[in-house]
Amino acid sequence: QVQLVESGGGLMQAGGSLRLSCAASGSIFSTNAMGWYRQAPGEEREMVAHFTLSGRTTYADSVKGRFTLSKDGAKNTVHLQMNSLEPEDTAVYYCRLVMGSQEYWGQGTQVTVSS
Repeated sequence: QVQLVESGGGLMQAGGSLRLSCAASGSIFSTNAMGWYRQAPGEEREMVAHFTLSGRTTYADSVKGRFTLSKDGAKNTVHLQMNSLEPEDTAVYYCRLVMGSQEYWGQGTQVTVSS
């Protein structure tokens, strides 16, 4: 069984920084892709930053230059460093893991950015 545990959300003023972490446990294949999605109220879930299976990183245009995705492969953990936060970044952030045809989601962590 695969579990994703997220941490690091919270309330921050615009211009501030937060760091999200997601630790995967269970039967984790060496070939996998992890990243972050987010969902704001009334909106669809959207990709924020994600590693591809080839190890490249892709970012949503809205966060390029502000957010940085990193990973600790040995610990099956990814981190999302979020700088220069904007009120539009307010959402529930979800960690996602893809292994083969299976995908797994974390429970979500709230990020609220006040203006």
